[in-house]
Amino acid sequence: MKFTCEKSKLQEAIAIAQKAITGKSTMPILEGMYIECKNNLITFIGSDKDVSIETKIEANVIEQGAIVVDAKILGEIVRKLPNDEVHITTKENNIIEIQCKKSVFDLIHMNAEDFPSLPNISEDMNCSIPQGLLKNMIKGTAFATAQDETRPILQGILFEVKDSNLNLVALDGYRLALRREFIDNPNNISAVIPGKTFNEVSKILDDSNNIVNITFTSNHILFNVGNTKIISRLLEGEFISYSSLLPKEHKILIDVNRQELQNGIERASLMAKDGNTNLVKFNISNDIIVITSNSQLGKVREEVEMEMQGEELQIAFNSKYLLDVLKNMEEENIQIKLTSGVSPCIIKNKNNDDCEYLVLPVRMAK
Repeated sequence: MKFTCEKSKLQEAIAIAQKAITGKSTMPILEGMYIECKNNLITFIGSDKDVSIETKIEANVIEQGAIVVDAKILGEIVRKLPNDEVHITTKENNIIEIQCKKSVFDLIHMNAEDFPSLPNISEDMNCSIPQGLLKNMIKGTAFATAQDETRPILQGILFEVKDSNLNLVALDGYRLALRREFIDNPNNISAVIPGKTFNEVSKILDDSNNIVNITFTSNHILFNVGNTKIISRLLEGEFISYSSLLPKEHKILIDVNRQELQNGIERASLMAKDGNTNLVKFNISNDIIVITSNSQLGKVREEVEMEMQGEELQIAFNSKYLLDVLKNMEEENIQIKLTSGVSPCIIKNKNNDDCEYLVLPVRMAK
C-alpha cells in the first residue's frame, strides 16, 4: 500500500472515522482504524460494533492495499505533522511509514482481514431530510435521553415517520422532548436509535440544506452524508407510547417571553444547588410568575411578567430540566400549559407547532 495525500484532507477523514472508536471494545482490532486504498480513493472505517463510520477521500494511490492502524496514535501523528503532502507506505514486518517533509514515523499495523466487515444494508425503507433540519431536531431532543442503563430503550431516541411527519422523541422518566417536521415521505417507519449514535451523527452534519439519506433494516440504520456513511445498530424493544403521556387538556395557559423566563430561572437556580434537586418554586398569579429558591446558601426571588388564562397556582420544578428545554427552543414567545401542582407541565412554541416538551413537577412538602 502506498499513497500521498494533503495533510488537511487526511486529518479530517481520520477525525470523522475516529468518532466511532470508543476504546471500550473487547476486540483489540477495534481500537484500530481500517484504511484501504484503491482507484485513487482512500476509505477509512472506525467501529465499536454498535456504531461504524466510513468516510472516503481522493488521494494519489500508487499501490493498492488495506491495513488497520491504532486510531489514537495515527490521529495524533497526522494532527502534529507539517501542513504539506503526507506520504504513507507499508514496509516489511507489519510496518507503515508516515512521511511529511522531514518527519518520518514508523508505526506497527494490524492485519486488515481481522477487521469485522460492516453490516450489509440494502433495504428500501428510507427517507431523506436536509442536514441542518435533522441536526436541529437532534439538538432539540437528545438532552432528554436517559443516562442510566436500567432501561436501555430510554437511552435511545424514537425516529418515527408517519402521516408525512418525522417525529423525534426522547424521554427519561422526568421529562419528554418531541420535535416534529413535515417531510414528504409516505412510509411508516418506527425505530429507536441510540442517543450516542445521534450525537455522533449531529457532529458530522452541517447546517446546510444538503440532503442526508437514511436507510433502515430491522436491526440497523444507515446515514449517508456526502462521502461519509454512519451505520448503527437499533435498540431492541418497544418505545413507550409517548402520545398517551402528553395531557390533552389544561386549566392554566401562560404566554411568556422565553429568554426572560430562562434568565429568571438561571438566576434563581444559583441558590438551588443545595442538594441534587435544583429546586425552584413558581407562584403563578396576576400575570406574574414569582420564582423563588431557598437553601442553606440563602434565598432568591425573581419576577417574570406573562399573560395567563386560568386560576393561580403554586408548582415546583427541577430547574435543570426547565433550562434544558428553554435553551433548546428557538421561538421568542412560548406557551406553558398547566393543570395542577402535581400534573405534568407542557411547554410549546406559541406560533410554530414543531415541538412539545413535558416536564414533571417536584412534589412540594405541605
